[in-house]
Order: sequence, then structure tokens, then C-alpha cells
Amino acid sequence: MVRLKIEKGEYLFKLEDILKQKKISINKLMRDTNTDFKVIKRMMTGELVRFDIFVIARLCDYLDCRITDIIEYIQNKK
Repeated sequence: MVRLKIEKGEYLFKLEDILKQKKISINKLMRDTNTDFKVIKRMMTGELVRFDIFVIARLCDYLDCRITDIIEYIQNKK
């Protein structure tokens, strides 16, 4: 899991954990979901600039999971 801290909270990027748990390689995920390697890699490392809802939907469908299983936002406690 990769944590990316931002001003008012943090993002948790958990795609790599799901792939390990389900024993799916990046190459297989790429081929089966027709998703570019760079996009998948950015989702694993937290180097995203913006979220593509269509890519996330394809990944959730393929991995049989929820969005929060891939990317989660946690707001700082006030």
C-alpha cells in the first residue's frame, strides 16, 4: 500500500496489494482490461494526477472489488 499525504488528508493506493492477493500480474491486468501499463503503474505508486472513472470501473469489474479497495481517501481528523 502506498500512502500519499496531501493538505487535508491522505490517499491510500492499494492496487498492488490486490494484485498480489489475487496472484495477478501487471501484464495480465493490462491485457485483460485493455489498460495502459503507465496508468496501472501510476495507480500502484500514487503518481496519479487525476482519476479516470472508466479505468477504475474496468479494474473494479475485473478484480471484483470496490473503488475503495483500490484507492481510498482518508480525511485528517480535525
